[in-house]
Amino acid sequence: MRTCIFVLLAVLFGAGTAAAQDEVGYRGWGPRVGATIEPDQVHFGAHMDFGHFAEHIRFQPNVEVGVGDDLTLVAVNLEGAYRFRENWDVWTPYAGGGLGINFLSFDIEGLEDDTDTDFGLNLMAGIERGISGGDRFFLEAKVGLADSPDMKLTAGWTFF
Repeated sequence: MRTCIFVLLAVLFGAGTAAAQDEVGYRGWGPRVGATIEPDQVHFGAHMDFGHFAEHIRFQPNVEVGVGDDLTLVAVNLEGAYRFRENWDVWTPYAGGGLGINFLSFDIEGLEDDTDTDFGLNLMAGIERGISGGDRFFLEAKVGLADSPDMKLTAGWTFF
């Protein structure tokens, strides 16, 4: 499972590096941290902003690692978001969703550890604001459908 996770991370962030070198659509990257509800976890990770591929719509994949509740969950999310305003110097709402691949590692006391891989669907909504130097700060709520965590509350920063 670890090999699969590292391959997915390399593909996700390698694509961002290639885009940055070509200066085609690449916008930035940043850290994210938050709380997950069902399973009850703390999660952290990183995201890439590939810019807008249609008016107000951007592609922003992310990787999140959740720990707690006798479970480690690594989520690779391929998400898009619609930004409702063009102005960056005010709090602006956005909404979107995407597909996720969830790698689970169970640590059950007294039993053998187990792993699983699930595909899920995410719906999200948030607000973001541009800050000095073109960076952005955001607050986001994500609801999982199918085999994704029920809810995630996340704060993050995008560096340019």
